[in-house]
Amino acid sequence: METYGMRAYEEVAEFIARRGPREVAEFSHRRRRVGGVSELLEQEKTTGLTGEERRELDHYEDLELLMNLAKARARQLLGHES
Repeated sequence: METYGMRAYEEVAEFIARRGPREVAEFSHRRRRVGGVSELLEQEKTTGLTGEERRELDHYEDLELLMNLAKARARQLLGHES
């Protein structure tokens, strides 16, 4: 991901993390949706994905990156509160 694009993700992650650091740090995906992503990943390896499925998987990967950044920042903020 290009530098500007990554900065944009980091800015949004910072915004999210500051709203409720504890809730963000403890956030976990709903199991059934994670299963859907797993299915898409498996299908990608075996039969390939349609354009729509590829976009859906890309979307989830982007969201995963954003939430990982937000959770990391939330943990930093919580560490400073201690």
